[in-house]
Amino acid sequence: MGAEKPHPSVPANALAVESGSAMMPVVRMSVRIFEAAGSLNVESRALPRNPTRAVAIGSITIGCGHSIAVQSMTATHTQDIAATVGQIRDLVAAGADVIRVAVDSRKDADALAEISKEVEANLAVDLQENYRMAEVVAPYVAKIRYNPGHLYHHEREKPWQDKVRYLADIAGQHDCAMRVGVNCGSVDPDKKEKYDEHDSISPMLESAFDHCAFLDSLGFTRYAVSLKDSDPKNVIEVNKRFAAQRPDVPLHLGVTEAGMPPDGIIKTRIAFEQLISRGIGDTIRVSLTVPNSRKSEEIAAGHKILADIAAGRVRSVVDYGLQQLNIISCPSCSRVENEAFIDLAASVKEMTAYAKDHKITIAVMGCRVNGPGETDDADLGLWCGPNFVNLKKGPVELGAFPYDGILPKLKAELDAIIAIKTVK
Repeated sequence: MGAEKPHPSVPANALAVESGSAMMPVVRMSVRIFEAAGSLNVESRALPRNPTRAVAIGSITIGCGHSIAVQSMTATHTQDIAATVGQIRDLVAAGADVIRVAVDSRKDADALAEISKEVEANLAVDLQENYRMAEVVAPYVAKIRYNPGHLYHHEREKPWQDKVRYLADIAGQHDCAMRVGVNCGSVDPDKKEKYDEHDSISPMLESAFDHCAFLDSLGFTRYAVSLKDSDPKNVIEVNKRFAAQRPDVPLHLGVTEAGMPPDGIIKTRIAFEQLISRGIGDTIRVSLTVPNSRKSEEIAAGHKILADIAAGRVRSVVDYGLQQLNIISCPSCSRVENEAFIDLAASVKEMTAYAKDHKITIAVMGCRVNGPGETDDADLGLWCGPNFVNLKKGPVELGAFPYDGILPKLKAELDAIIAIKTVK
């Protein structure tokens, strides 16, 4: 197996906190926001990050506290070289760190060879069902993705371990990283039949754990894992359970078949908020059903979600794992009925600064569509209507108050919670 690239160490801006028996770095999360004009803004928030190992993918590195990478996949026919080159360039301009291309045939592989000469990008290949294409495409890509469930469709008499050994050898020879891509809809059949038909998570986990253990036994550790489902709740659960057992393995997060925006973005955001805020996730993909000309919206959505999480602008109540005041607020959208919501969120942050050392969550939500339910898990919640702000303590409604009268009410409830926590 070829030598791997040297990997950078944990970034200098990383601190460390104990998480069980391991030390979990807390990194000030740098987020790149690519705007239409091409300018670059940076927002940051101290977030815990799982102590995953570094994995180099071309010119970038994921894991080990490095910035969370944003990925996408081409939707053009690979053999349409001009269209595929154009889409890759659009994705790079939008801020894509890694771009995946599907290769189903030798003609696709030949096209990829030409495409790689015309673009400056970290390309990944999706092998689909023919794992033997790896040796043909590896010279032109930085990462190889294979699906454990798809390994059974080609050379069925051969053990999967022999196929993975071959893939690891090819990746090592050509300086490629790998991704073990487990999907709920194409789980290894031998794993699936061992569990209840309604349990989609356990076979996914067993498959991922087995493949990780085998790659480790080969001495190939330059890999990431993805565990994807179309249900964000399952994505959250399966990735949490994987990370608890293998916190060293970088995770590629995504909700498969998320659908059209804005619903697809919202489904993806829910999963990412709950995972990234817990230190889980090293690279992300937002999968949207959009025309080819709008494919770069996946990258824009990914950067926006990361920026919002870093700034505490979230749609679901998340626990950032820090022993301090946690103020979260949803991104503004067309459902906001009073733009005073944005000013209110800033005022709440300013007013509550005195409570910064108390582990209390305050949620400020901008509409009556999502606000009532999404504030239930916060210690104190505000959801904003057109004329009044509704105050909640957990799931309990405390009343509706004018925008210019809500802050004193909020402060009184906050002081009461601090008094109770202080006595304890």
